[in-house]
Amino acid sequence: MSVLPEGCISEIVSRTSPKDACRACVVSRKFRKAAEYDVVWVRFLPSDYESIIARSSDSLNYSSNSKKELYLYLSENPILIDDPKKRFFLDKLNGKKCYLLSARELTIAWGDKSWYWRWVSLPESRFPEVAELNYVALFNISGKMSTSMLSPKTNYAAYLVYKLTQEAFGFDRPPLRASVGTTGGGGVYEQAVGLDLPAVQQGPQARVVLPQQQQHTSRPKQRNDGWLEIELGQFFNEGGEADELQFGLKEEESLSMKSGLIVEGIEIRPTRG
Repeated sequence: MSVLPEGCISEIVSRTSPKDACRACVVSRKFRKAAEYDVVWVRFLPSDYESIIARSSDSLNYSSNSKKELYLYLSENPILIDDPKKRFFLDKLNGKKCYLLSARELTIAWGDKSWYWRWVSLPESRFPEVAELNYVALFNISGKMSTSMLSPKTNYAAYLVYKLTQEAFGFDRPPLRASVGTTGGGGVYEQAVGLDLPAVQQGPQARVVLPQQQQHTSRPKQRNDGWLEIELGQFFNEGGEADELQFGLKEEESLSMKSGLIVEGIEIRPTRG
């Protein structure tokens, strides 16, 4: 294969994946040069990447960058878009489109009443505002987006990105009910989630034994950015049709008083495996 012209090698590499393209760079100097051509990396970028970047409030002069540099930038540096109510980034391994919808993009029951929720700025947040729960008994958060914004033929999952203050209470009973589904069919994924269960840490750790009633409840994970996330559900984005993705989190069994939840937003990204 090393006897092939660089153009042929580039064409072959462009039909693989970003991960394989990076691997090709270590094969030989010729492979490295061929694997870094724009013709390779433009295939890994979404077809609408220019229009997405045009919606950004971040100053990004991508015209002077190579397509590989742009790909790596978008996978490592989420950009603010839509005034700025969303953050867009690429999955570094496969180039699939990912979004973090801010709390302002969500529908929060009583979210416009300052007695129940207040909108605050946090230095660790990606957005100008996050939603902090004062007191509420009727807990219901939902959102939606067009599936045309996502990569087709891709398994996705939705995650609530949040924190709990030291004074938080009311999230220990009973578990909340999460749901994720699309209007185009495929059913609705539902599961119980526990926002205040022990978070799954990265790396080796002692096993946490949960009470019997919580053993089938989704648990939060600690993110590298300091926030917690919990999976709300999964769905397959077929693509080709502008269906609507709908997701939500609510309490069904009781209306116990709650406080101390800080909502960053809901993240949509491809599943692993």
